[in-house]
Amino acid sequence: MTSNTELQTAATPASDDQVQVLLVEDDDGDALLVSELLSEVGAAVVVRRARSLTQAKGLVPGAACVLLDLGLPDSQGLNGLRQLLQLEPEAAIVVLTGQASEHLGEQAVRAGAQDYLVKGEVAGPMLNRVIRYAVERRRAEEAQRALHVAQIHAQENARLERGLLPSPLLTDTRLSVSARCLPGGKHMLLGGDFYDVVEASDVCGRGPAEAALGVCLRVAWRTLVLAGRPAEEILSTLSELLEHERQDDTMFATMCMTSVHPDRTSGWVRMAGHLPPLLLSRGGVTELPTLSAPPLGLSEVRDWPGTQIRLDGSWSILLYTDGLIEGRIGKGSERLGSEGLMDLIRDALGGPDKPGEALLDQVIDRVRELNGGDLDDDLAVLALGFSSPDTP
Repeated sequence: MTSNTELQTAATPASDDQVQVLLVEDDDGDALLVSELLSEVGAAVVVRRARSLTQAKGLVPGAACVLLDLGLPDSQGLNGLRQLLQLEPEAAIVVLTGQASEHLGEQAVRAGAQDYLVKGEVAGPMLNRVIRYAVERRRAEEAQRALHVAQIHAQENARLERGLLPSPLLTDTRLSVSARCLPGGKHMLLGGDFYDVVEASDVCGRGPAEAALGVCLRVAWRTLVLAGRPAEEILSTLSELLEHERQDDTMFATMCMTSVHPDRTSGWVRMAGHLPPLLLSRGGVTELPTLSAPPLGLSEVRDWPGTQIRLDGSWSILLYTDGLIEGRIGKGSERLGSEGLMDLIRDALGGPDKPGEALLDQVIDRVRELNGGDLDDDLAVLALGFSSPDTP
């Protein structure tokens, strides 16, 4: 049985219900008329004015809606609209036209404006309604774009997930596998940490770039294990593969490979810059003895010595990436660390036969609670359990 876990690597303030409106108008009479129309209907807006396109450019980012005159001292026709949209593509802009250039309003909408108004034909209710509709339409468009991006991300993540989160290949019914793989941060994107579990007949025996590399390494690892290759050859081949497949020389991978003998009473642990696995048994929770070795892809090392381990009775081996222990404890800078993790596991166990799934959920929930929310780093956790018929 082999289990593997990998880490890659001067505005007027507006209240909440008021709309911040930027009026770009050089004519004092027209500007006064706009203010009076909005005041007459009690529109919940705060109006700021710019007399030229140059002045408007510095005020557009803070405006929910822009009323833009198409005839300005430094801009004529659709030129001003195009410049503002280039500066602030998400701006909700309503253009103001004279009666003789009403056709420009229609062209402005096709060029990206939300709506247009003809001077001299606007009443207060209409002006207020157009402003509100322009803002809401822009918000709806932004929400639609965000949804489209989220759907694309979800599809990409689903494809990567199929490669990163494998189905364990086990035939021994005495063995159980529990695993969790969570992305860091609050965006819920797939991370680059991964795991795998394979039972071989004769062998006793993790952002987009990182995730893609993780898929490559995991598939190669599974293939080599199923082919019955020695552990030393597997690690050496993975290191060479990483060096060829990574996007730049700064990418590396840490790895822990644990091999359990068919009699389930002993095994080997090989490390490549990774965290030592934990042994959970009736004797408590302890770190398995390991020999340190460089991560894959950081040196010319092609030898990763193993450490033999003894397993008595029923047991669980817990492999995890550093995202699980780098969360903060409270408001300070102190991190959980491996000792803190072992304390959490001891508290969560309650008894030696607690199911692995429930144990992992309780430990991860407690780690996030101590951190005050989502963890910053990705994490992968894998628990391989063995139930001995001789254990009472």
